[in-house]
Amino acid sequence: MEKKLYRSPDNRMIGGVCGGLAEYLGVDPTVVRLIMALVTFVGGMSLLVYLIMWLIIPEKK
Repeated sequence: MEKKLYRSPDNRMIGGVCGGLAEYLGVDPTVVRLIMALVTFVGGMSLLVYLIMWLIIPEKK
């Protein structure tokens, strides 16, 4: 079975990107959100990456 990356309609806080990444990687969505928050505060680039992913990744139906 081929795995595909989708935005999650169930595990979403803003756009479902972190929830979709968590489902794809098989980890808890909270872990992905914490990593994304840490990278945002340390590097600042993840907010732009998040917005781009929100636009590019299709939502799971």
